[in-house]
Amino acid sequence: MAAENLDLVRSIYAARERGDYSSTDWAHPEIEFVIADGPSPGSWTGVDAMVEAWRDFQSAWDELHPEVEEYRELDDERILVLVRLRGRGKASGVELEEMRAKAATLYHVRGGKVTRLVYSDRARAFADVGLPPKAHTSPS
Repeated sequence: MAAENLDLVRSIYAARERGDYSSTDWAHPEIEFVIADGPSPGSWTGVDAMVEAWRDFQSAWDELHPEVEEYRELDDERILVLVRLRGRGKASGVELEEMRAKAATLYHVRGGKVTRLVYSDRARAFADVGLPPKAHTSPS
């Protein structure tokens, strides 16, 4: 089951890396969507609420997209994805690349659907899943 879950998460990111956020087929109808930190933290339930929250988050950025650095299977249901964010703040013009913006996304997958999705910075993500702080350093 873990292999199918990893394949599902990889397919989500393949689309996102191309800037395609249109599909929600992968999401459970009652998905819990969490933005754990940043300027607009919150928690939403359901696909429509997730889409709206993500649209609001993206509206502050031009050309926002992730580049996956690593996938980590934590157990049969959880996959942690380490990403580097690319994009530019609409109001500030700040390039995320200049800030070395690194984030993490934790996917909870059950029955072929994502049931919970949590966006956070890497330090928080590693603390939340019980990994040591040095674990957020990608191997060279």
